[in-house]
Amino acid sequence: MVGFLEFQRETLIWKCSGLLPDQLRLRAVPPSELSLLGLVRHLTDVERNWFSRVLAGEDVRPVYWRDAPARDTDFIVEGADIEESFRLWYEACARSRELTAAAESLGATGVHPRTGLVHSLRWILTHMIEEYARHNGHADLLRERIDGETGE
Repeated sequence: MVGFLEFQRETLIWKCSGLLPDQLRLRAVPPSELSLLGLVRHLTDVERNWFSRVLAGEDVRPVYWRDAPARDTDFIVEGADIEESFRLWYEACARSRELTAAAESLGATGVHPRTGLVHSLRWILTHMIEEYARHNGHADLLRERIDGETGE
């Protein structure tokens, strides 16, 4: 399972590689805020939420996402620092790897603080594979729009 998640993370890196800042910020189709950089920022908060917050029970807050006044603020990238955005994503992934490696088994559980639901590491890894795969589909379309590159 971990290998499949790593493949998805590496696919996102590949989709963002070799692009200029304006290309990373390019929105899919107005009014959508979806962009490659927005995906990186979104997945930073997703990594932090599921591994640090849920699995490990750490008191971490989203870096980008805000509930109000507008949802999906992680996708708003005007003026965003690209290097910092990637650095925070890499750090979140590294922390997720540490927590996964430290778990006793795939049956290790954590409680989602908002819903109170118990999730196993197996469930979290499966969910993260799905989350990345869905967003990598978005990334593939975005990359094709930018320069015609397609593929995994």
